Amino acid sequence: MSLANGRIWPYAIGISIMLVFSACIVTVVVANTLPVENSDTYMMGYHEADAKANELIQAKIAFDEKYKIEYITDALHVEGSTIKYRVTDVNSQPVNSAKIKVIVTRPNNHKHDQELINPSVENGIYTFNTIKLPQEGRWDIMAKANVLDVQRFYNVKADTRAKEAFEY
Repeated sequence: MSLANGRIWPYAIGISIMLVFSACIVTVVVANTLPVENSDTYMMGYHEADAKANELIQAKIAFDEKYKIEYITDALHVEGSTIKYRVTDVNSQPVNSAKIKVIVTRPNNHKHDQELINPSVENGIYTFNTIKLPQEGRWDIMAKANVLDVQRFYNVKADTRAKEAFEY
């Protein structure tokens, strides 16, 4: 059997189809072995955040009608940073009864996550223990604040190389 008389094309097409199909199977298998990271916005999985999107938006609106939360940390440093928030009511009166949970994390990488709980509270300013960051660069500081029956997620992007921090 000679392949020169035009019979090579059906074999080449068949092999190409099998290679593409095999690549698709490998892609699905590899994707299923990768871990699902938490949402970088709501401290929960992407599917749960998507399912609760309306509830989360309504909770933020309800919180903002009664209270204000601000990230007031001076700057983020690798050798030591003290994370601080200020919580006030709409009349700018300090609120000392909030429960705040903070997670400091790298964007899209939860290997170096640090969870901060039990801050000291004075005059509406919540101060967490000093933390050391394992490397320089951009960090996400995600906070979940609860005051009585309302809650809000307040997330900030900060960088150890710059003084500014931006809410997202």
